Amino acid sequence: MNIARIVGFGVLLVAGGAAAQDGGKAIQKTAISLGTATPGGGFPLYGNAFADVMNEADPTLSIEPRNTKGSNENIPLLEAGSLDIALVAGEPAYEALMGIGRPPTRLKILTAMYSSPGMFVVRADSPYKTIRDLIGKPVAFGARGSGLPILSRYVLDGLGLKQDEDFQSVYLDRAGDGPAMVLDGRVAALWGAGIGWPGFSAVAASPGGARFIAPNADEIARIRAKHTFLKPLTVPAGSYPNQSAPIDALGSWSFVLARESLPDEVAYRLARTLHGVESALCKKLPQACETTAANTVTAAPSVELIHPGVLRYFREIGVAK
Repeated sequence: MNIARIVGFGVLLVAGGAAAQDGGKAIQKTAISLGTATPGGGFPLYGNAFADVMNEADPTLSIEPRNTKGSNENIPLLEAGSLDIALVAGEPAYEALMGIGRPPTRLKILTAMYSSPGMFVVRADSPYKTIRDLIGKPVAFGARGSGLPILSRYVLDGLGLKQDEDFQSVYLDRAGDGPAMVLDGRVAALWGAGIGWPGFSAVAASPGGARFIAPNADEIARIRAKHTFLKPLTVPAGSYPNQSAPIDALGSWSFVLARESLPDEVAYRLARTLHGVESALCKKLPQACETTAANTVTAAPSVELIHPGVLRYFREIGVAK
């Protein structure tokens, strides 16, 4: 989906008509476009839960999730003003905010979503047990335009490996295509990230089961020595079917980013509504339990990158100075 097509949807904070009634009185709704990613991945799952909970909590909001190609499309769409808010994985968000390989973006952080420990999943009956076992094999690294292939590039680079030279890299048109490719043998492994990530759940729940492959302790140290922004993260036991032990990995935090011109009052309303219903969002989607005001302050590369309207709310509740 390109920018021109999305602009055609008329996405910019449109005050809708009498979309709801309150005691016979029409409620004017503020429509907010939310960019997610390709169907079958974690971002659409999160985006739909986010919109459902927020819309129910504030009847004046109409948050509308839109499928996109993922993080690498969401950033330019936000910069063009063609989306109001969008989900962006940690690595492309970090590169954009810090100006790595491009001018620094003027987008702002609305909230941290969840931490994303990266790892591979293989069939339980496969011979692959380490990252180096996968060298030369076909590996699905995620959907084109998503942040997952960027995370894997950093992880592999920290080990002296090149994603598109040392592996037979496969990039998906739809995130949901990956599990079937592992199960029918078209690829040896699927790269993914997060707790409760749909692709991992699908492979782990298959009759034959799954095995997860993450960097070992020495590899984690090597990767972090080169890419210090990656953080040690743990996938708790039981996060996936038949996963009996915790898995140590590396990753980062994904964010909901906002266009630069999103009004402070709108960002303030979104933050106040969101963090007033943290428990409801957590109940609806387990990985969203990490979507908290405190985690946003901790995960942001700097507090100045948080939207001013959000910061105003955070200062009111005492989680930011």
